[in-house]
Amino acid sequence: MAQNKKGAPEEVHKVIMVGSGGVGKSAITLQFMYDEFVEDYEPTKADSYRKKVVLDGKEVSVDILDTAGQEDYAAIRDNYFRTGEGFMCVFSLTDADSFTALEELKDQIFRVKSIPLIPLILVANKVDLDSQRKVSETTLQDKAKQWGVPYIETSAKTKFNVDKAFFELLREIKRWKESQNGTKKPSTGRKKKKCTIL
Repeated sequence: MAQNKKGAPEEVHKVIMVGSGGVGKSAITLQFMYDEFVEDYEPTKADSYRKKVVLDGKEVSVDILDTAGQEDYAAIRDNYFRTGEGFMCVFSLTDADSFTALEELKDQIFRVKSIPLIPLILVANKVDLDSQRKVSETTLQDKAKQWGVPYIETSAKTKFNVDKAFFELLREIKRWKESQNGTKKPSTGRKKKKCTIL
């Protein structure tokens, strides 16, 4: 484990980007990492990034794994899902199919992780193309409520809410870790089957 300047173990939060191909997972990641929008991006196989951020007054590192959206790589998704602590489930507001596809991805995450509570955030990308919207805000709100998770509308192109989405997920991960240590209850809607109070 890496150490910070004071010699204490560095706190690292592991984020996995999931969603169909072409929804903007890589564009969101690159905006967060480098403040740049990449218009023409080669389909991702899997890219990993690390960045230091200040989360609620404390410096932490975020590891981001940007996974492939193509079905060709579905077989190796399980390995990525096992390593993740939090998942950014991204779809495009201009593509209703990408929204529908998240249900299967979420089920796959829960199957692989085999725990009842997982830090998740629902991200509706391409809000800059609102005139081409195919998923209503009401539908999005209903899905987030059904999953018991936060949702955020973003634009990778303009960087609208990109940082907010990452920090929201990092806070979910932080709360989840605290709940595992018995210090705080998680905020997400899913209930744990077992609860240990220390």
